Amino acid sequence: MVIVQEADFDGSALIAGLRNGAARGAGALVTFTGYVRDYDNDAPTRSLFLEHYPGMCEREIRRLCDTATHRWAAREPLVVHRVGELRRDEQIVFVAVAAAHRGSAFRACEYIIDALKTRAPFWKRETLADGTRFWVEQRHADAAKTKSWENTDT
Repeated sequence: MVIVQEADFDGSALIAGLRNGAARGAGALVTFTGYVRDYDNDAPTRSLFLEHYPGMCEREIRRLCDTATHRWAAREPLVVHRVGELRRDEQIVFVAVAAAHRGSAFRACEYIIDALKTRAPFWKRETLADGTRFWVEQRHADAAKTKSWENTDT
């Protein structure tokens, strides 16, 4: 399931829902929650504005979840991603993956968050404490990490 929304989310409630649904009987449930952090140590972040391409964004994230399902036998991965204006320390993204074994669940979850950062059509505008604003560019390390999954079978 893929949800893109402005509203905050309750990770505990999402986990409980998975445990009563797709994750029932799974041997492992791995989650990842991402937060708005400071741009760097010298430039505190006030907020992060996230835009997305509606429809296309959700389709791309579903494709990533489908890949995780096929490669690691993940059980209906869940991704909740926020858009709009988010303050420092607010939640941005939640990824949950259930699988029969922990290794599969960890790899599938890591793959989804890595690929989401480089393949889903989101745009981020950072506003620093001093009022400076700029669009965040994709980091080479993130692109390399996503590409490395193409050469990995497990």
